[in-house]
Amino acid sequence: MSQVEKKAGLLRRTSSSKKTLKEKVVLMYDEIFAKEDPAKNNPRFWDELFLMKVNLEYLESKLETVDGEEVQRIQYNINSLFHHCVQALGEEHQIKVVNALQTLCALFRGVHQKNKSASGFDIINMLMGFDKAEKYLITPFKRKCFCINYSYKLKNVTNLVKLYSQVTDNISQNTILEYVMINSIFEAILQVLSDVSSRGQHGYDAVVLLALLVNYRKYESVNPYIVKLSIVDDEPTLDGMGMVVHQALTEYNRQYKDKEEEHQGGFFSTLTSMMGNMFIADADEKLSVQTNEAILLALYEAVLLNRNFITVLAQSHPEIDIAATPTPTNPTTPTTPLGTTPPSLDMMNNPELPLDPNLQTSNLLITFLKYASIVMQDTKDEHRLNSARLCLIILTYNFDKLFPFFSSVFKPMRHRKKAVDKNIPSRPLVCALLDLMVEFIVTHMMKDFPMDLYLRCVQIIHKLLCYQKKCRIRLHYTWRELWSALINLLKFLLSNETTLLAKHNIFQLALLVVNLFNMFITYGDTFLPTSNSYDELYYEIVRMHQVFDNLYCMVLRVSTNTGQWKEAASKVTHALINVRAIINHFNPKIESYAAVNHISQLSEEQVRSISLNVRKNVSLNTLSQDVLLKEFSTIS
Repeated sequence: MSQVEKKAGLLRRTSSSKKTLKEKVVLMYDEIFAKEDPAKNNPRFWDELFLMKVNLEYLESKLETVDGEEVQRIQYNINSLFHHCVQALGEEHQIKVVNALQTLCALFRGVHQKNKSASGFDIINMLMGFDKAEKYLITPFKRKCFCINYSYKLKNVTNLVKLYSQVTDNISQNTILEYVMINSIFEAILQVLSDVSSRGQHGYDAVVLLALLVNYRKYESVNPYIVKLSIVDDEPTLDGMGMVVHQALTEYNRQYKDKEEEHQGGFFSTLTSMMGNMFIADADEKLSVQTNEAILLALYEAVLLNRNFITVLAQSHPEIDIAATPTPTNPTTPTTPLGTTPPSLDMMNNPELPLDPNLQTSNLLITFLKYASIVMQDTKDEHRLNSARLCLIILTYNFDKLFPFFSSVFKPMRHRKKAVDKNIPSRPLVCALLDLMVEFIVTHMMKDFPMDLYLRCVQIIHKLLCYQKKCRIRLHYTWRELWSALINLLKFLLSNETTLLAKHNIFQLALLVVNLFNMFITYGDTFLPTSNSYDELYYEIVRMHQVFDNLYCMVLRVSTNTGQWKEAASKVTHALINVRAIINHFNPKIESYAAVNHISQLSEEQVRSISLNVRKNVSLNTLSQDVLLKEFSTIS
């Protein structure tokens, strides 16, 4: 069947002397676009329509071909279609509900595509009649939130308002939401989140809807939802919002854990071991779980806008391995946000779970880091890349608010094998964060280099060091792993200079990495745990001096020539002063010691003993913290 035939809803091509046959649903659509009321001769017209499979392509194309005069002529029928779609959402018959939602999708998209330049009020008038807008857009949501018995089901009403929000790819271009901005449903959404029973059933949809509304023309005009969200101080409401986000992320982590266990055991695992690496790619695909960018967006907005929400992040919840109980299977509808997996309803309905003294507790911040740990493993998939980016943005923009909570003790839950097992039963949460940053740096040096993610990783580490310096917190961490990762990153940039420069400003990243070393060199005495840590730092710099020498030669070459990167390279040249001073001071001493003692290759202990004796004589250019902060603030 050709594309034309498919679009027109034809069943088959016949001879030119006979009429082509059409699907019944297409014939019914044609009746709607005729002048007469389609239910005039067939009282059961609307019931029959929603029992048949929707032809989205035909309905949308039909709407797009209607001109201005025809719209006025058939507006009554379009309003009737909209009215009966909304009415069908209250049906118990699931097929009718799904078909009604799909029809609404096509109706919204078709009308909006036809009238992109029209105001939201004109589109609303065309769809439902302006006099009935409050009845369909606002009243059902509000009344269901505050009344027990109402003909509309809140689940479907929430989906309906979400549908309004998702007509366009760019929510700021969705002029229909102007009406929802003026006639606010904010208080109704908060009512859903604060009430235990409604939150269990509809909390996830309410949180996603709020995140969408907050982002409508966020930087172009005053958004009332942003203003109202920033001043919410009702504890049950904020706790409810935090619980919804926590349970959604926990559900994702559980699904990944189940996939991982399924992959590690059984016949497939045995077969993979026997056949070598032949099926490794397939095995990795089995670990893929659909990410949840929508709930991350909600978390980002809540933390960024509401200062009272910060305390919700640290509230402890028992960490229960939720059984994969069967949940009611709802047919997939177009209103399900792309890349989201709502949590199980039994998790949301239980506000107070029984505490077991042997049960490990968790909180939203820990759960969020576990989620980030999973999605940051592999950023080749677009959804995982977006999730990883959102995770890093949340940490970057809210680090000053979040860091006080990172001192809590946490038993790490790693999602993949590590080269070295530290065997540490519990550590401050900040150690898990550093592990995550280090692991990302080491594992994502690839051809399709995620520069923006690397910039944010390094910035998070810098913010962490600044906070430690400010509060004089001496963190017992294996800093050597971080230094090694940063040096290897510089080595990667040097090895792929030509390829990377065609796409990215590698000097910006190199400058941030070098300034991290400057932080350790100039202020390390305020946050490194022992003096031995300084010896390890100097040893790593001297041991890998060739990388820094090559970096200096490269940036000197670029900065002395006229070109696009001249200024950026010159900044790296200046930032390398401290590192080069250490190398130039230590290398002759080490070479002299080796020559006198006839040693071809010195051990680490010998090099560190030399460094201990001569470190006090090194003249360093101590960069002020203001200069370092200025360099890192360029990517904020």
